[in-house]
Amino acid sequence: MSMNSVNTNVSAMAALQNLAVTQNELATTQSRINTGLKVASAKDNGAVWAIAQNQRATSQSLDAVKDSLQRASSTVDVALSAGESVSDLLLQMKSKALAASDTTLDTNSRIALNDDFKSLRDQITKAVNNADFNGANMLKNGGAQIQALANADGTQVISVQAQDLSLGGTGALNGLSTTATIGTQTAATNMIATVNTAITNVSSALSKLGTGSKALSSHLTFVGKLQDSIDAGVGNLVDADLAKESAKLQALQTKQQLGVQALSIANQSSSILLGLFR
Repeated sequence: MSMNSVNTNVSAMAALQNLAVTQNELATTQSRINTGLKVASAKDNGAVWAIAQNQRATSQSLDAVKDSLQRASSTVDVALSAGESVSDLLLQMKSKALAASDTTLDTNSRIALNDDFKSLRDQITKAVNNADFNGANMLKNGGAQIQALANADGTQVISVQAQDLSLGGTGALNGLSTTATIGTQTAATNMIATVNTAITNVSSALSKLGTGSKALSSHLTFVGKLQDSIDAGVGNLVDADLAKESAKLQALQTKQQLGVQALSIANQSSSILLGLFR
């Protein structure tokens, strides 16, 4: 049998406890709606928060990987552009050498062809020297090998080898010197074979650069998709379902009002006891 007392109001105590629980739930729901997160700090759910933080660190590290891949890709693309220009110049040089190998040419025509040939030759050097991006040149003699980050730990890289397209160097144009000319019919005839070899070597070098560029682009696409997946996974762990929280907010507000009324009714029980003494 329940006891009526002015010292201990059990009903008020129960109503107050229930109201406190409702207010705590209401505060949690309002926080989730305000932040959009069901786990905004470690006190919400320590284990989930720690997992989410680790994944956020991985995602942010992948930003650095993407930057590295983009820089490397740009460097290789600049080298490819310059290399294609070199290849085009070689095709024109072959045409000049072939024309100059004609034994019926007069002196003036041969001089004109030789001047054109030397101009094209010098343009190769200019194209190679200007193939710089971010301080790196992959076409010079002793050019820079490109290495791009491949993972968030920095333990893997994607490398693209430099291709020496300098005149007189040890690379693709090693048989074509900086002083090459077609001033005589014999020199022009010999130059045809030299330029043919250079064209083949440059094509091979550009093929390697193209493969490297494709590898960088493919990995950049993969890293972007990986980062999106990680971000989505973090969202699944910590994001709040706002539709659900909105419905819960209305229910808790109603529950809070009922709790206040219940507490008010419970507090009136002491004054009812006065009627027993009249």
